[in-house]
Amino acid sequence: MFIFTTVGQLNVNSRNTVKYLLYSSVGCHLCEEALALCLQVIASSQITVVDILDDDDKEPEEPGSLYSQYGISIPVLKNQQSQQELFWPFDLHALQEFIQ
Repeated sequence: MFIFTTVGQLNVNSRNTVKYLLYSSVGCHLCEEALALCLQVIASSQITVVDILDDDDKEPEEPGSLYSQYGISIPVLKNQQSQQELFWPFDLHALQEFIQ
């Protein structure tokens, strides 16, 4: 089990190795489920968990903030290369198709 912190990112990696962002928030049990599912098929070094409330550039309600974009949709998995997003709910099959 991963413990979500108030730090913006749970897994801090070089942007060269991080392929996926998992938009999440502290205390989100669905986000914890999504992360556990992701770790079944994606190496932990390729995922960074991003707390949507820790968007340093903007206030949460401000247009363009992570919270305004994903607040009602988390968890959301984003492929940094293609910019495609997979919105919850997703299962292992959908996740495997997304990462191919």
